[in-house]
Amino acid sequence: MTPSKTGFVSHELYMWHDTGTYAGILKPDPSQMLQPSSHFEHPESKRRAKNLLDASGYIDHLNIIASRHASEEELLTVHTAEHVDHIAKVSETGGEIAFASPMGVGGYEIAKLSTGGCIAMLEAIIAGEVNNGYVLNRPPGHHAKKDESMGFCVFANGSITARAAQARGLAKIAIVDWDVHHGNGAESIFIDDPSVMTISLHQDKCFPPDTGDLDTTGTGAGAGYNINIPLPPGSGKGAYLYAFEKVVIPALDRFKPDLILVASGFDAMGQDPLGRNMLYAAVYKEMTKQLLACADRHCGGKLLLTHEGGYNPNNVPFGLLAVLEALTGIESGIEDPFQHMIECMGYQELQDHQKQIIDSIVSSFQL
Repeated sequence: MTPSKTGFVSHELYMWHDTGTYAGILKPDPSQMLQPSSHFEHPESKRRAKNLLDASGYIDHLNIIASRHASEEELLTVHTAEHVDHIAKVSETGGEIAFASPMGVGGYEIAKLSTGGCIAMLEAIIAGEVNNGYVLNRPPGHHAKKDESMGFCVFANGSITARAAQARGLAKIAIVDWDVHHGNGAESIFIDDPSVMTISLHQDKCFPPDTGDLDTTGTGAGAGYNINIPLPPGSGKGAYLYAFEKVVIPALDRFKPDLILVASGFDAMGQDPLGRNMLYAAVYKEMTKQLLACADRHCGGKLLLTHEGGYNPNNVPFGLLAVLEALTGIESGIEDPFQHMIECMGYQELQDHQKQIIDSIVSSFQL
């Protein structure tokens, strides 16, 4: 079987990032009746996604790109030296790098491998080895800021990849974040930079609760290059596809990026424990198709997706498979067993209050 021109990066050590014993996102504490369990950001959703590709044989349709460690120099294109040193120090013994964000012994090296896998995919795309690609990396990165870890994220994988792309001659980078939580990391890093457009579709005030507002549109030279789409809880197919039609794609068409990066979180899927929106695999497939068409128009198809959230280990694998079907153009023949129970939920169609929010963004940015 001849692989497609879609690249795929994964590594067993991504699954070894140790988030330890937790009670969801809280430390176990018998005095508060918090029984020990696992952290929400455990490896199962990612491991089972890779398992589905292997068990189904779909992995044979992909070009496997070897991961590598990001260098300290690459990390410092976005992060402060103090932040990198902090992660390295905690890695020696394990501990919390931020609230609810634990890291085990050796986590620094795994985090560098997660970032490096994204850069390896970028290099393969630029070299023409593949047209587009997906990085099933862990730990995630879209909440990480220049000097701070946050929300389970260690290093800003996507933002570092954006700077790596610019160092290789791709001047204008667009980052589209469809994780259910606000892409505050990239927003803070590029808030005054007109060379990187950041677009975040997220559940309003989910996490972080104090970011992601409509009126945060960039500062200085970057004014107008940060677009937040804060969707109400309960948003489904209608709201997301309307947002793509009216905001995401028109904004990208106007910006004309040299590369589109996607912070690909599957926690906007119905049944996710850390989100309250109602997507299912087929919606991610449609959004990917639209981004592919946009990438074809502006940047020779250069579309790179990095993995972020998604905490239901049962349905995340089908979200990933749907995205890969769109990237490769090859159907798996595997049906999403969760689709019917999510798509039949009430209010999947576009609601008036959702439309009003999206239309206000269209008006604000004159799209």
